[in-house]
Amino acid sequence: MADPSFDVVSKIDRQEVDNALNQASKELAQRFDFRGTNSSIDWSGELGITLKADTEERVVAALEVFKEKLIKRSISLKALDAGEPASSGKQYLIHATMQQGIDSDQAKKIAKIIRDNGPKGVQAQIQGDQLRVSGKKRDDLQAVIALLKDADTGVALQYVNYR
Repeated sequence: MADPSFDVVSKIDRQEVDNALNQASKELAQRFDFRGTNSSIDWSGELGITLKADTEERVVAALEVFKEKLIKRSISLKALDAGEPASSGKQYLIHATMQQGIDSDQAKKIAKIIRDNGPKGVQAQIQGDQLRVSGKKRDDLQAVIALLKDADTGVALQYVNYR
């Protein structure tokens, strides 16, 4: 029988992000403090989001509304990479992206955390944009999950395929 294992991934539910974006868009259209500021939030590309408003304060407030909606939908804010407000003609823009997958530098950092602080006999292998963690005992794998939840990795992590 193979050793117990699980995968560490960083994925977002695109439908939940879309729902949060639509809720934020409706709130921007209805709220009194956003009236007359031409505030909007839209998809730009596969995982890109563009926020627009007439003033810098309103575009930052629109970003906060979007963050609230993401939190209500159980999407980690670590997955949102928002830039600074930039002036574009008469409007201010914020370009944000939803991060998905673990890049190689972050995967190496996570593997090092597991190697240095995890239980003996647990291995972490980088497989594309995810990590496979395996060990002899299921309890050791539970300890690794607890370790990674406490560690600040800079990415939103999920633990899947626990066998």
